[in-house]
This record gives sequence, structure tokens and C-alpha cells, in this order.
Amino acid sequence: MAKAVIIGIPGEAGLWLADLDAGTVKPLNPTGELATANGLRKAGGTFVKSVDLAVAVSSAQVALSGHVDG
Repeated sequence: MAKAVIIGIPGEAGLWLADLDAGTVKPLNPTGELATANGLRKAGGTFVKSVDLAVAVSSAQVALSGHVDG
């Protein structure tokens, strides 16, 4: 099972690393193949691997209330 997730959000140039064990989210400076994938993402592409649900919401409060804004 994955213990970390790399997140990229449209309109935001950088990536984030969510460490599920530590309960932290930190900026990530991509290198190698990850930098290549990030370049494709910034150009409008989508790269998904080993994730079965991902939803961007406007705030943590929205997510905690169980809503998914569209």
C-alpha cells in the first residue's frame, strides 16, 4: 500500500508530497521522470498512477463536511 502521494493542482506550478504516515504535506521539487511528468501536467496533461479517488475541493471544511464541489 502506498504511504505517500504526490499532488499537482491545475493553476499551481509546484507539486506537493503528502506523507500519509507522518500526516504532513510539503512542497516537492521534482527531478528526473517526475519533472518530465510535471512538465506534461503544466501543459494540460493528466498523469495518474495507483490512485483510485482524487478530488480537489475549495477548502478542507468542504471535504470534512462530505461535500464534493463541482
